[in-house]
Amino acid sequence: DGNLWHGHVSAVTVAPSYRRLGLAKTLMDDFENLCTNTYHAFFVDLFVRTSNKLAQKMYEKFGYSTYRRVLGYYSGEMPEDALDMRKALPRDKHKQSIIPLDRPVLPEELEW
Repeated sequence: DGNLWHGHVSAVTVAPSYRRLGLAKTLMDDFENLCTNTYHAFFVDLFVRTSNKLAQKMYEKFGYSTYRRVLGYYSGEMPEDALDMRKALPRDKHKQSIIPLDRPVLPEELEW
């Protein structure tokens, strides 16, 4: 898959009584290390609701940045856009994988 080879975070959840202990950071660091050392990925990505500012700030602290907006990614009673946030890994020496797109995309345009 060339430079699209990456790790994808489906969910990070920490029980309320265990929050603010650094567990999410530890989980993300371990996953990034696995993607780097075992799978030689170019980047890690994840999707987060545009309304979830707390999660966005947390991922930004972990080194993630917004790559693109995905229109209508979350469906249901309250449809919502997602931000595709990415973090370049060492294999992506020039950080090409995190250069933001200049337009939003639709879910059917996503690479799987």
